[in-house]
Amino acid sequence: MASVTSHSGKAHAGGASAVPAPGFLSGPEPASVAEGFRSAQAVATLSPIKWFGVSGALGALAFVTFVACLGFGTETISFANVAALLAQGPFAESEIRNAPHYIILWQVRVPRVVLAFMVGGSLAAVGASLQALLRNPLADPYVIGISSGAALGAAVAVLFGIGLSILGLSVLPFYAFLGALLSLLIVYRIAVSYGSFSIHTLLLGGVVLNAIFSALILFLTTLADPYKASGMYAWLMGSLTGPDFPTVLILAVYLLLGVAVLVSQASALNLLTLGEEAARSLGVEVERVKRVLFAAAALLTGSVVAFSGLIGFVGLIVPHAVRLVFGADHRLLLIASGIVGGIFLMLADTLARTLLSPTEIPVGVVTALVGGPIFLYLLVRQRRRIVS
Repeated sequence: MASVTSHSGKAHAGGASAVPAPGFLSGPEPASVAEGFRSAQAVATLSPIKWFGVSGALGALAFVTFVACLGFGTETISFANVAALLAQGPFAESEIRNAPHYIILWQVRVPRVVLAFMVGGSLAAVGASLQALLRNPLADPYVIGISSGAALGAAVAVLFGIGLSILGLSVLPFYAFLGALLSLLIVYRIAVSYGSFSIHTLLLGGVVLNAIFSALILFLTTLADPYKASGMYAWLMGSLTGPDFPTVLILAVYLLLGVAVLVSQASALNLLTLGEEAARSLGVEVERVKRVLFAAAALLTGSVVAFSGLIGFVGLIVPHAVRLVFGADHRLLLIASGIVGGIFLMLADTLARTLLSPTEIPVGVVTALVGGPIFLYLLVRQRRRIVS
């Protein structure tokens, strides 16, 4: 793992300098092929025992966090009572189903906390894959403008009522996916202009796209009726309010597809972190892998934005922390980041709905307050590394 970290550092150090970018989706080239082989051997040591051990432990922690979060809200429910109500299942006898705590738990909190886990896990997995693909820990779907593009696509579909359902399945994530993919391609094309790649140009392009897309969304919102407009404003700040089980199941279809694609490319991501030259030497079809990963990242980001709005910095904070603890092997990192991202957003949402109860803080505000300072810290540290 140490080898991977050192090479990533070299790639970062060249941040704003000109680096060959032969293809449309080409990125920076780091160290030599020989170093790539040595680093590839370093990440190949992940054992099944470690994978299952870490995944199992994090899964157990996620379940405990899930049960604990169900107890908090305007009406507090004890941990024991939550466990007992969960044991009854969603199809309990009518006598139990009419109990206030049962209704609160199964109709309101369970779908909401499950949605929080799914959204957080997806954003974290996307962040981990983008950071590997761009070889920089500052890459995040929110920071580089993918989320704003997805929000614009979804806003256009909602405000103009463009085919929101086909055969009972919401196609809103599809429009958000198109917006996210367009945003990703634009910002990446900006970053590789003039035959070079610059992470600072990528970040700046993301900031500019965020501003443009946010302005367009606000303009479209002014054209909507007041009821839709108020809902759009709440959605833009990130909201997990009011999901039901059909919504969660629809989202799960999109997310499972996207996550499966990311996980299937874990080994390729390991090699891409070593540089495109080394990855090609080791048999990776670099351009194909990039396109597949970009499409999966856009699908996941678009899907979660369509249902939860703009929730930022999850894809920045979580992969960075998980990488420090468990290493840079993406066969484990993607799964671990997904689980930890789900835990993080469940806790953030619980804090959002309990801190000023009965008033609810948008969960996007909570994640921004946590992630913003961490992003600034990483940016300053990155700049110091380049200067030194």
